[in-house]
Amino acid sequence: MTTKQQYNPLALQLMARDRLSSEELELLNELAGRNPRQFAAGDNLVLEGDVPTASCLMLSGYSARYHVLSDGKRNISAIHVPGDFVDLHSLMLRPMDHGVTTLSAASVVMVPHARLRGLTETHAHLSRLLWLCTLVDAAMHRRWLVASGRLSPVGRVAHLLCELFVRLQTVKLVEGYRFWLPMTQAQLSDAMGLSTVHINRTLQEMRRREMITWSGADVEILDWDALQAAAEFDPGYLNLEARSR
Repeated sequence: MTTKQQYNPLALQLMARDRLSSEELELLNELAGRNPRQFAAGDNLVLEGDVPTASCLMLSGYSARYHVLSDGKRNISAIHVPGDFVDLHSLMLRPMDHGVTTLSAASVVMVPHARLRGLTETHAHLSRLLWLCTLVDAAMHRRWLVASGRLSPVGRVAHLLCELFVRLQTVKLVEGYRFWLPMTQAQLSDAMGLSTVHINRTLQEMRRREMITWSGADVEILDWDALQAAAEFDPGYLNLEARSR
């Protein structure tokens, strides 16, 4: 396997869940190499009401799925990392019932739906793995609902950090227990359903308990066991087990 194949984030995500053939790796490299577009932080990849003809594949940076309420308040319902198809479901569901915005500078490939349909018609195994991506996406939504409904503020933020750490580890974007997370406290507030004041107090409490450090966009987990316990985090729902699909 070539170096390029090893560091294709989509391939890394899928290889964590099943074995890929050399032909499948070549196809994934072809998808990931289709004229990436560069976006600045705060750019919209998808707008609510759009009828996309392509799905967005993150190659670098972060993006977030969001809804805007009638009073202008925003809710972030998912965070996307490299290797994620942020709107793979738009192949089947349209128009879009949410928007997707970048949280940082990002490199994104727009994969035409016609190309994805052709792939599902000729490569059954890859088709199942792309289906699995949408199922994992739904599993993450369920865990976010549980966290927001039943965990303490510390538990909610801890769960987000545990999940992101494991997902970033899968695509080789952590150094030890340190990773890059360019989220403001306002964006974290939108994701956690807490006020910015409450977010600030929560992060202070997590620092006081020596669970994490978070300076700018640099996050380091100091006590993984304590963070995992506060979050009641079990990574099983991410399906990061390489087995035949």
